[in-house]
Amino acid sequence: MSRRSRLFATLLVTTGLVVGLAPAASAQSVAVPGLESAPVWAPPLPGLASQPILTIPVPAPSRPAIDAVVTSVYPTRDETVGVAQPVMIRFDRPVADRARAEAAVGIRTAPAVEGRFYWVGDAELRWRPHEFWPANTSVTVWAGGRENVFRTGDAIVSTYDDATHLVTVTRNGQVVRTMRASAGRDAYPTHNGVYYNGWRAREVRMDSSTWGLSRTAGGYDTTVRDGVRLSYDGIFIHSAPWSVADQGVRNVSHGCINLSPEDAAWYYDNTRNGDPFIVVGGPGRQFGAFDGQGDWNY
Repeated sequence: MSRRSRLFATLLVTTGLVVGLAPAASAQSVAVPGLESAPVWAPPLPGLASQPILTIPVPAPSRPAIDAVVTSVYPTRDETVGVAQPVMIRFDRPVADRARAEAAVGIRTAPAVEGRFYWVGDAELRWRPHEFWPANTSVTVWAGGRENVFRTGDAIVSTYDDATHLVTVTRNGQVVRTMRASAGRDAYPTHNGVYYNGWRAREVRMDSSTWGLSRTAGGYDTTVRDGVRLSYDGIFIHSAPWSVADQGVRNVSHGCINLSPEDAAWYYDNTRNGDPFIVVGGPGRQFGAFDGQGDWNY
């Protein structure tokens, strides 16, 4: 038996590691110098659905040092996110050697998922799979000398079809809710394309002057309930009791997705960060220009 095999066997014995438990939102790792912990996934066993993700140490590749310091990694450790959520790594300064910075980051998934790095400005590196994550994927990120383990939950995908003015929500391919909605009117059409849920709050102040439209020119300054951000440029899905009569009939908003108070509260409570929201069939342009949450459109 090789030295590496003997070390691996010893770790299995000394840690009491059991392979085959269902993944959950936390992780257990064995810290061994020169090794990284790869999540091991197996189908749930009866009675073990709440067991944590267990990890097996494997030899770590050599990773280059860079001048910039990693200030944050998202998703956060032990978080459960939606299947469209990219990995976001922020540095404390602009990074000149992007290839070296990418080589300094390690990403391992279970099941195995292929993806790619890309940059948002000079100080934020992202990684996403080529397609949406599989539901219940375990992801381990090594960045800035630290390990970060998160997982995806069920595949909750919402689609707004401008032809019907309806939002259809599916969970793992099965329709769970259909909601009447209203999107951006003619002067402010909602962009077509793939968005995903971002920051949210029970109360969100919306001020159109932040994107150049004054109140005297037809803008607004108001507070809405159950707001979930879909784009950095201010598109939210939120409660709009003033447009209930228009929802399911016509578009009357400045670009946001208007829902009834009941539907907006349901969406807020039953979706999470990273759940995809897709707009199709509208008169707006393609949501292709990168704005912070346009990762899936180019």
